[in-house]
Amino acid sequence: MVVLSNQSALNELFLAKTCNPPTMFTEVPVVDLSRPDAKTIIVKACQEIGLFKVVNHGIPLEVITRLENEALKFFMQSQSQKDKAGPPDPFGYGSKRIGTNGDMGWVEYLLLSTNPDIVSPKTLQLFHQNPQVFRLCVEEYIRAVKKMCCEVLEEMGEGLGIGERNVFSRMIREERSDSCLRVNRYPACPELKEEGALSGRNLIGFGEHTDPQILSVLRSNNTSGLQICLTDGTWVSIPPDHSSFFVNVGDLLQVMTNGRFKSVKHRVLADSSLSRLSMIYFGGPCLDEKIAPLPSLVSREDENLYRELTWREYKNAAYKTRLSDNRITLFEKSADHSHKSSHT
Repeated sequence: MVVLSNQSALNELFLAKTCNPPTMFTEVPVVDLSRPDAKTIIVKACQEIGLFKVVNHGIPLEVITRLENEALKFFMQSQSQKDKAGPPDPFGYGSKRIGTNGDMGWVEYLLLSTNPDIVSPKTLQLFHQNPQVFRLCVEEYIRAVKKMCCEVLEEMGEGLGIGERNVFSRMIREERSDSCLRVNRYPACPELKEEGALSGRNLIGFGEHTDPQILSVLRSNNTSGLQICLTDGTWVSIPPDHSSFFVNVGDLLQVMTNGRFKSVKHRVLADSSLSRLSMIYFGGPCLDEKIAPLPSLVSREDENLYRELTWREYKNAAYKTRLSDNRITLFEKSADHSHKSSHT
């Protein structure tokens, strides 16, 4: 092991053996929100992969760029200055430690809640120590992405033939929707380019997991790193596209569609020479929203794969687990259904 300048023992925590170098996945479904076939492509993508790319999304590039620039200004500050907005409560600034259950990653991040009922002292400190433009850019970006997220969910509802076009989007539109914005920066780690430092391993930026909310909307710079796990267990890399958004299914959407849509497992590998910046909007319902398979998607009640839970119950239980745990089993009615759901 080459001695690294950044606490070599700690760096070992971020190195993981992965299988053969993942190939670039060139079959990511592309959804053009201006086209009438958008709903059909969305439903097919959610069933087969759990992820798709959105183009013609209507969000001005300057809205994206403004937040990206403000985030970079924050991350370029001294460590002592950034640490004033941390450790996260769970909102605010965090570095390397992801959650409170021992998960680690080569990442620093900001996590911000959009729920007006949640008051985070760390977030207040973050906004206080940075220029007002930072908060304005965050709010502008959240408004724009939330609107697009709702459009996608309405196309989805229509594509499923549910009858209620807003069956999913109404949960996000609620004033007390428990959504959040995460800004991740995966720093370059040039020390790992030293011969033998990686030894066939990869630098883990964010370990494998599914997202617990309804839908996640990701935008990143042009540095690759995002990988998804296909239904056959193969990991593939998603080509970056800084002008588009990647949308993935979360656990709640899998439950509400009774396993028809797939909450896709994904991870991020960091790069030894290029830093990556990503911004993810996680669309969630109100904390007391009851989540269960939609009756219109289940012919008989005994075919429900999942029991009813509130988002608060699932969130509290999910956040006590490790990233890689199969958290959706918390919803499953029985072990028998666990096997069945994986083959739906």
